[in-house]
Amino acid sequence: MAKENTLGEFLRARRQQVGPEELGLPAGGSRRVAGLRREEVALLAGVSTDYYIRLEQGRERNPSAQVVDALARGLALDDDASAHLHRLARPAPARRRRARRPEAVSPNLLRLLDGWPGTPAVVLGRCLDVLAHNALGEALFAGHTHSGDLVRLVFLDPDARKFYPDWERVAVNTVGGLRAAAGIDPDDPRLIDTVGELSVKSADFRRLWARHDIRQKTHETKRFHHRLVGELVLSYEALTVNSAPGQQLVVYQAEPGSPSEAALALLGSLAAS
Repeated sequence: MAKENTLGEFLRARRQQVGPEELGLPAGGSRRVAGLRREEVALLAGVSTDYYIRLEQGRERNPSAQVVDALARGLALDDDASAHLHRLARPAPARRRRARRPEAVSPNLLRLLDGWPGTPAVVLGRCLDVLAHNALGEALFAGHTHSGDLVRLVFLDPDARKFYPDWERVAVNTVGGLRAAAGIDPDDPRLIDTVGELSVKSADFRRLWARHDIRQKTHETKRFHHRLVGELVLSYEALTVNSAPGQQLVVYQAEPGSPSEAALALLGSLAAS
């Protein structure tokens, strides 16, 4: 979470993940660096190599919006990563931080959750911890050491790879979501503690955190292997809670008529009993 040269660290990490052939450049012979060379990024962005090197090294910290857009195109960044790059290049002025109150879910939102007895739903906080759930949402993630914290569930729970059959994809997206939160409020003490703990305890987290991937949680189809009902294939939609910035309402559903729908109904009946 060090902020001394966050812009340069992001540029370097993303440069190393893009192959020259992906952007129409000749791959050439043996390459001493992974991904693109600095001069190749500079060429693609239309800036001098010296200027780009100064950006990576932190000797130039105020690129114009036009240069940032050009760098985003040169590195083939998607919309989320491009927005993150703009935030790093134009960080919000430091403000005197008040003691942050614990995140709380509004009574109206809690009633909404309880009104969906057949649909798993959870409310996530800034660090992807579960702030609230309905009965079926609780049942979906129950039985793990870190059932109430989706980041720690992925990286610290001993049965995470069994619960998430597509663990690597889930892990990449989870770290990307945490990176997105870090770009919005890098001084959040809870976020700093979370990243620090996971960096110490999980080599996989350290590996993925160093990639600087950005993934806003939006919608996806995800596989689970539930200890009570077996495999579940569920799609989810993540909705921002406008009355509580940083919170997300995540709603899961199974394909109608599918085995997952039957398994989800069984899970609901087990949870009710």
